[in-house]
Amino acid sequence: MLDVTAVMRLHDDCVGRWHDEPIECDDTGIMGIIGTQFSFNFRLWHEEDLARSPDAPDERIAQVKRNIDRLNQQRNDWIEKIDDWLAAMLVERGTDPDDAARLNSETPGSVIDRLSILALRIYHLQEQAERDDVTPDHVVKVNRKLAVCRLQQKDLGRCLGELLDDIFAGRTRHQTYRQFKMYNDPSLNPYLYQTQKRMAG
Repeated sequence: MLDVTAVMRLHDDCVGRWHDEPIECDDTGIMGIIGTQFSFNFRLWHEEDLARSPDAPDERIAQVKRNIDRLNQQRNDWIEKIDDWLAAMLVERGTDPDDAARLNSETPGSVIDRLSILALRIYHLQEQAERDDVTPDHVVKVNRKLAVCRLQQKDLGRCLGELLDDIFAGRTRHQTYRQFKMYNDPSLNPYLYQTQKRMAG
């Protein structure tokens, strides 16, 4: 079974540590998979900050955009790895869904991904609340946003726990949804395969 509290604690620990130390995940098993998935979101968050820099040269923005595409692909690949692990666990435990089991529109891997983004948002909002070069009004507005994000984090964690309980009890069916991202695939992105044809010709 997957401990939701441990997942959220991992996110909080990593987001603080990785701002001061190398982005590394030493955990094994499912927590290692979740930590690796979070590492791509962590990198993605900061690349997107760079993409919005008004004084970045065009060449830099182009490279950042490529980095964002690559990281987003990896982020989604590792969401699927989380869901694949859960599917394997269900087989290992011999858990079969009930005939009337519903199918949730969002997988546990996707919820964990959302929780990781909330951990990043809360960390950076907290940074904003602690700045000493802003007005009191700025701090008030940021703290309001922080309160909402913390509530969302709590609610989403509870929803994940309920979803996992239902899946492992057979009340909800689980399956991995493949993203099939097309933009990085040279056989599916027209701009990539047409460029290859022109270069080959």
